[in-house]
Amino acid sequence: MAELLPHDAAAARGRRHTFRRPTGAGLAALAIAGLFALPLLALVVRAFADAWRFPAIVPQRFGARGVEVAFSGKALEAFGNSLLVGVGVTSLALLLGWPAARVLGERRLRRPGFVFLLLAMPLLVPSYATGTGLTEWFLRLDLADTLGGLGLAHLVVVLPYVIVVLLSGFGPRVTELEEMGRSMGLGPVARWRLVTLPAVAPTLAAATFLGFLVSWSEYGSSLAVGGGTPMLPVILLPFVRNDPQVAAALALLFLAPAVLALIATTRAARSPL
Repeated sequence: MAELLPHDAAAARGRRHTFRRPTGAGLAALAIAGLFALPLLALVVRAFADAWRFPAIVPQRFGARGVEVAFSGKALEAFGNSLLVGVGVTSLALLLGWPAARVLGERRLRRPGFVFLLLAMPLLVPSYATGTGLTEWFLRLDLADTLGGLGLAHLVVVLPYVIVVLLSGFGPRVTELEEMGRSMGLGPVARWRLVTLPAVAPTLAAATFLGFLVSWSEYGSSLAVGGGTPMLPVILLPFVRNDPQVAAALALLFLAPAVLALIATTRAARSPL
């Protein structure tokens, strides 16, 4: 076997030392992740357990009845309604919340605290109470039991969250970057696309994720305003006591869009600035 040259030996030593043993913090992070994943694993098992009687540790019989119920009838319709309302409300909340968050974040108002308090007032009461108050007006406007009415009811709850998160992205740094873009001859649209949007991308991604998550999991206003319109949180809750297998399958269905939204948010949050 040919002898290794000095630089080859150094390269080989570098390759040998590439692997690093996990530190204490890394092991702790893995342990915490495992603790969070364990209930989800139990949820998967429960969704496919046709028979699981106490005191057995594992189910006596497996089957797909829970999944079949979760992907059929009212449950599937509720999934589509919740997804449509969640995406629509989040988009509208971002459109309305952007200018408000910018004004508050850049402290253009003399007393922003009062305006912030008005925006946050819907969060001070349970969403079911807010939805009950809105239902009386929605009945007069023929908006009760409609997706449009549900969207407006969710918007009352989602908009404050979006503004609170989004305003932290605006400040002197963004203003300075925009001034630099203006000095380089960028117009308003190009400045917004090339400077402002990348600068606030992490905050915008977080606001989008939180807004969608709040609307997606909103139960109180969905129950008060929706009435006969099926929404996934409203459909899920009765099964928790009456049929745990179907409830577990619906919980997995409920979890899927939230996980996808989290992955998309993590990727969108990687700002080049």
